[in-house]
Amino acid sequence: MLLIYVDKLTNRLGYTIKLLFEDLLQVDYMVTTSREQFVALGGAKLSYCEERIYDEVHISSTNSILFETNIYSLDIDYVFEDGLHKIFRTYGNGDSLGFDIFSATFYMVSRYEEYLPFIRDEHQRFRAKDSIALQKGFLNKPVVNLWAKFLKQKLSEKYPDIEFVEKSFSFVNTIDVDQSYCYSHKNIFRTFGGFFRDILSKRFDRCLQRIKVLLGFEKDPYDCFDYILQTIMRYKTKTIFFFLFGNHTKYDKNISPYNHAFQMIVKNISDYARVGIHPSYYSMEYPQEIHPQIKQMSALIHKKITASRFHYLRFTLPQSYSDIIDNGITSDYSMGYSDCIGFRAGICSPYNFYDLDKDCETKLKIHPFMFMDVALKNGLKLSPDNVWQEIMYLIDEVKNVNGEFISLWHNESLSNNETWKGWRTIYDKQLEYINSLIKQI
Repeated sequence: MLLIYVDKLTNRLGYTIKLLFEDLLQVDYMVTTSREQFVALGGAKLSYCEERIYDEVHISSTNSILFETNIYSLDIDYVFEDGLHKIFRTYGNGDSLGFDIFSATFYMVSRYEEYLPFIRDEHQRFRAKDSIALQKGFLNKPVVNLWAKFLKQKLSEKYPDIEFVEKSFSFVNTIDVDQSYCYSHKNIFRTFGGFFRDILSKRFDRCLQRIKVLLGFEKDPYDCFDYILQTIMRYKTKTIFFFLFGNHTKYDKNISPYNHAFQMIVKNISDYARVGIHPSYYSMEYPQEIHPQIKQMSALIHKKITASRFHYLRFTLPQSYSDIIDNGITSDYSMGYSDCIGFRAGICSPYNFYDLDKDCETKLKIHPFMFMDVALKNGLKLSPDNVWQEIMYLIDEVKNVNGEFISLWHNESLSNNETWKGWRTIYDKQLEYINSLIKQI
């Protein structure tokens, strides 16, 4: 049992303590605000206050972020030491870590910086380049998990008998289905419109492929679901498919959710993998669109829909998360970037979303993903020939802290069609490599 002393227990601090000690380190602990009790009891101890009380592991609470309820711009003291990227650096007072791990963890996982004024990208999203993680060079590190590991080391050195439960490395394979078909099952206007656009752009190879698919001589390239299912069954991989059920718009280009062929795909996949909703592009501005999309999908597969990932990763905090909570979603997989890879929230473990506006922990479980296929190809301009080292690095980083590795692929990128030729090989390589790591556990 670890006894933790704090001068004052707030919602923010209580949430952070729970995340670090219960979720990440899995150690029995008790929190007290009584100095007399803290001094009187024996065993492993940790204090979070301005100065060390006796001889315990001590973390200086020099920052006020956890003892306030408002949100404001902060001057964050950064340092790289002990092989770690640290924010909210502390000075003196017998501090055991050299930084305020509680404030740092809360700042990262709450996405505090995304509540402050920022310049949005063309899709009204928070930009990776505006994050402290990218600016300080640690976007490619699961810093929260590494900080927890560092704290565990300090506690074990001081109290060799303290017991932690070791977590295991895990993997969730996620597939976004923005367009179930490239050519098939589209109305006559979309079919002829696409055909003439290809002619005008002199994409005659695409014109020929379209004709072959529509005449039944070739299978639609995006309809590679048999391959995906065979692959995940071979590796026994936990997989979630996120289907776009919104009506057609400039950015929502799937076929009609009422289309029989599309519905058969969703029903078939739901027999072998978990299915989640992919809230449409404009659901950020019009959250009332989310309910009918979830309702229709649930009615189709006769299962409750509890997982989501926003289309184009368009969400704003805390409103978008509140919207899906109101619609019965309990797990979200949107926490990542579309143009960069790494750890947007600095963590590679599931955690509960903290609503800064309401100053409380919610029941929504956030599952951050590490990379998106589009970020690799279009954001980082990588090709199948030079992308593997980037992917393997991220996998190894998550494995090092026994986190949950999540990748984001699309059926389009696994089609081996046009600009995605060769990427299916990388997907296979990823699954094979992760499977070999899991077998070692």
